[in-house]
Amino acid sequence: MAAAESSPLSTHVLNTGDGVPAARMALSLHRLDSSLMIWNLLSVGTTDEDGRCPGLISRDSFSPGMYKLRFETSSYWESLGQSCFYPYVEVVFSISEPEQKFHLPLLMSRFSYSTYRGS
Repeated sequence: MAAAESSPLSTHVLNTGDGVPAARMALSLHRLDSSLMIWNLLSVGTTDEDGRCPGLISRDSFSPGMYKLRFETSSYWESLGQSCFYPYVEVVFSISEPEQKFHLPLLMSRFSYSTYRGS
């Protein structure tokens, strides 16, 4: 993975049901190949104890296009001895100005989730 300082994309996952960061959640970043209409895996990671996953992509690799972050929510809840309704969450987003900084938080409980573009 790229160095955290150079990554133009960040995420923060919060377990809102328990009021804690979602630590040790697996996630992956993908980019859509618009000519073949397939998702290409760019990086994989795991959230740290604060629910963050630094270094998702380098500034040099971040170009205009469609991306998705896939969060493995089922594995996370199972690690806590709980079940959930959504086995994974995929957040699809378009980048037209890759020189900007993008922050995509995921707020989740066992039966709901929400996201937004942060700063």
